Amino acid sequence: MILGRPPFLFFLPAARLPAAALLLCIAGVVAGCKSTAPAAVTPPPPPGATPLPVEAVDPATQAKRRGQLRLELALGYFEQGQNQVALEEVRNALTADPSLGAAYNLRGLIYMRLDDPAQAEDSFRRAVALNPRDADTLHNYGWLLCQQKRYADATQRFNAALAVPGYRDSARTLMTQGLCQMQAGDPAGAQRSLTQAYELDSANPVVGYNLALLMYQRRDDTRALFYIRRVNNSQAANAESLWLGIRIERRLGNREAVSQLADQLKRRFPDARETLAYERGNFND
Repeated sequence: MILGRPPFLFFLPAARLPAAALLLCIAGVVAGCKSTAPAAVTPPPPPGATPLPVEAVDPATQAKRRGQLRLELALGYFEQGQNQVALEEVRNALTADPSLGAAYNLRGLIYMRLDDPAQAEDSFRRAVALNPRDADTLHNYGWLLCQQKRYADATQRFNAALAVPGYRDSARTLMTQGLCQMQAGDPAGAQRSLTQAYELDSANPVVGYNLALLMYQRRDDTRALFYIRRVNNSQAANAESLWLGIRIERRLGNREAVSQLADQLKRRFPDARETLAYERGNFND
């Protein structure tokens, strides 16, 4: 089961932050953002001419720019694992622009990483209050609630994210909702969500593995075999997927396939717990 050790969870589903990742390059801070075009040269005014008025910069616009810059820095530190520095830059961003919902979203992710669910939830609530149709924040909030076993609340947030028009990451949210439903002991709901995710993103090994696991648990071995073979025939195969494939093939009586998968498991992952289980014959673990 996925409790405690989500199989094939290569990334934290809540970790995507397009609102911050799509920030424009400001003040040349981000490497590779320098313009290659030559700077324009303004000729001096002729003698005796009245100077043109300098356009006034709106203080509110300046504050928003400072907030965006600080948020971009915070995201960089977050990606490098420097959580406290990232948190300080988020505070600076919000000081400059308290309406920056993406900063609260990132703050929630930082507190999740710091294992502070109360502060994480407060952050996501603030982000949603500023932008109720931010699907990414709703997704992140749902994953936090799922980790707290507040499954009904998590479902509400996932469904709200999926209902946002134009949301491009429905497959990711459906996958995460399916994993949450597996944790909640709702195999029928998990099957619906994961199947929809698979229809949108059939190449995702997280979806394929968990669909295979779910079908195996429900003793639908033929369908389980379809999903696990696609995973194990890709570069995403790992000890968990090979071990699940062995158990499915064994239950179907495919001895040659079992032998081939076992050889891969022992050769590529000799110290894995799945390899030890195979050698001990613990096929029901």
